[in-house]
Amino acid sequence: MSTPLQAALWMIGAIVNFSALAVAGRELAHALDTFELMLWRSLIGMGLMTAVILAGRRVEAFVPRRPGLHLLRNLFHFAGQNLWYFAIFTVPLAQVFALEFSSPIWAALGAALFLHERLGARRLGAILLGFLGILIVVRPGLDTLSPGTLAAAGAAIGFAGSALVTRVLTRSNGALAILFWMTTMQAGLALLFAGADLDIALPAGRDWLWVSVIAAGGLLAHYCFTRALALAPASVVMPLDFARLPLIAIIGMVLYGEPLDPFVFVGAALIFAGNHVNITLASRAERAASRP
Repeated sequence: MSTPLQAALWMIGAIVNFSALAVAGRELAHALDTFELMLWRSLIGMGLMTAVILAGRRVEAFVPRRPGLHLLRNLFHFAGQNLWYFAIFTVPLAQVFALEFSSPIWAALGAALFLHERLGARRLGAILLGFLGILIVVRPGLDTLSPGTLAAAGAAIGFAGSALVTRVLTRSNGALAILFWMTTMQAGLALLFAGADLDIALPAGRDWLWVSVIAAGGLLAHYCFTRALALAPASVVMPLDFARLPLIAIIGMVLYGEPLDPFVFVGAALIFAGNHVNITLASRAERAASRP
């Protein structure tokens, strides 16, 4: 089997799991708030990661290197994830996914501001193109602008911050350590926020199934995505990720009667174009820098 085909198959796994996360989140909207959802997701995920680490005899993952960076990464991710689920609860699924695609745009801008990466005129143009797509999806000032829409945009910024810190963290930590401490630290954060009112809801009946889908699906989605990136460059993998949008739009229409909004697709296409140009330029610069 060719390497690009293997990468495509891993991306199909990622797309299916990301879509399952959205459906499971929507199904739990009646039973849990976002902090409670994150609490039970993180506790189950922590159990799964502990089992994986022990089975693989990779106990070094239990000892975090640069714990301050782990905490910073998880503060970004925890904020982004809670905003993402709030958006999933309240606005059409396709709109949430379209705005989530802007995360690499924010990450590129953040890398220039905080990691001092060079941002040339063409990459800046790609970022502006992505911002234009965001404005088309959000349409500020119109009746489509809502707390859920703003939450989806904020989630993309949170995920971008998490990605930037992860780039630094991977220099000293393996994937197992990052995922284990992600679930552990976020379980603590979720317990703090969910328990602030001294009333933490316990999932009942089939809600446990949806929580389990979120816990396992989140880990599987990121694993599949990482495997795809290990087999093919980001300039190849990211266009495949765009297939999430039409899939979740169809799911939203069939399961929840959500209309297909053409502005969401137009804006998402511009966001994708900005991402693609930015990733392609960054890949070329990286190859040029590695040449003798």
